This record gives sequence, C-alpha cells and structure tokens, in this order.
Amino acid sequence: MDLELEGKICVVTGASKGIGLAVTRALVAEGAIVVAGARTIDNLHGIERVTPVAVDLGSRDGPGQLVKRALDDHGRIDVLVNNVGGVRLRLKGFLGTSDEEFEWAMRINFFAALRATRAAVTFMIEHGGGTIVNVASVNAFFQPDTGTVDYGAAKAALVNLTKALSQELGPHGIRINDVSPGPVSTDLWLGENGVAQTVAKATGVDPETARKNILANIGGLATGRMTTPEEVATLVVMLASKRTANVTGSNYVIDGGLIKTL
Repeated sequence: MDLELEGKICVVTGASKGIGLAVTRALVAEGAIVVAGARTIDNLHGIERVTPVAVDLGSRDGPGQLVKRALDDHGRIDVLVNNVGGVRLRLKGFLGTSDEEFEWAMRINFFAALRATRAAVTFMIEHGGGTIVNVASVNAFFQPDTGTVDYGAAKAALVNLTKALSQELGPHGIRINDVSPGPVSTDLWLGENGVAQTVAKATGVDPETARKNILANIGGLATGRMTTPEEVATLVVMLASKRTANVTGSNYVIDGGLIKTL
C-alpha cells in the first residue's frame, strides 16, 4: 500500500534511538524527508533523507528550534511526530516523589510535545494543514502502581491535549492522534538503568527475572512478548499518512494485550 508520504517533510523528536529511530527509518522507507531531533545524533548520521539535529528538547526553546530547522531547510512541515519522552521509576511512591521530579516528567513527556506542536501548528494553520502524531503511553490511563506516577500523569496530560486540539485544529485541516504503547523492547525498559535493571537492583534479582516479574505483576501480555519499536513505528506512520485522513483525536493502543478492558 502506498502511504502517500513520498517527499513529505517530517519532524521527529527523540529520534536517535528506540521508537523514535524506528519511526525515522519507517518514514524514510516511505519516501519521506525527516528532520530528526535528539540530544545525541550519532545513530542518525548516514541515514538517507535524514537531517540530524542536536537539540535539547527538554529546554524551553529546543522544540521550536527543531521545527524552525525544518522550515529553514525545506520551507514547510507536513508531519510532526512527538516521540521524545522518558521515565524514571519512583520506588518510594507518591510521597517520595518530589515536585522537581514531577516537573522533570512533565517537561520531557508533555511540554516538549506542547512546544513542538505550537511551533508546527503556527505554520500548518497558515499553509492548509498537516498531521501530528504523539507517542503517549498506556500509563496515561493504566496505572497499576505509583512507581511511574509522574510519567503517567504527564502522558495523561498529552492524551487530553490531543483530544482538545483535534477539535480546535480540525477545521484548519490539521489531524492529531496518539499512539499509546505498552511495554516496548527499548532501552527505556531493557537498557542500562532502564526499568528492568532498576527493579532488579531494588529487589535483588537479575534483570530478566525483574522484567518477567514486572510484566506478571501488571497483568501479563496476551501475546507473551513485548512490542518492538518497529511495530510502534508502523502504527505511527499509518496515522501520519493521508490514508487515515479522517482519523483525528484518537488514541491507538499497542500493548500486546496488556489492557484487559474495553
């Protein structure tokens, strides 16, 4: 199926690894041109039709600078993928999570997307529309414990923002949707200082046992495995395509059957 993304100018945040890198590669495979932002961009060099941009997306000006780079280089922006995010386990629970830690989670998981969206939408409204896809999380509405209380709150804010903006921006030809992954086989889960390793250190088991224990404790995955970054990227790219031109304000879950309710 032709997703009609040939030559489209796409901006991807948090593009250097995990889901962001998979999204960048998937867009390029469909013929898109990607302006890819991240703190470190070594993994992005040499990818055809990708402009790597080293930028602090957690700063006040960083997201706007990335969007401006796309506009300076290409004169337009057709697709924005707000992927940048991060989680730090709060093993001391709610009362052990400070205001500063909540502020960090909101800055990385909500305000980065908010600021990039504002910059992109300013252009899109003036030039007939565009598409925005936010990478949220099942933690926005599925919160089995307080270990990710700040992350869940930030992603919930992002999902709520998406719904609100879909109503305001729809008449301007701008679509905005969310993709909410469950556990994904990225560094966030499996890397050094990731979820599995952090829990392993706290509970005195090896990381693989910790990973299995965590998944079992939150209800298990019907498919028996974590989602791959490439599977998330496929969903993101579909939503970026005009093939889904009347889809807006929606949240698509890809979680291996973690969520058991309708």
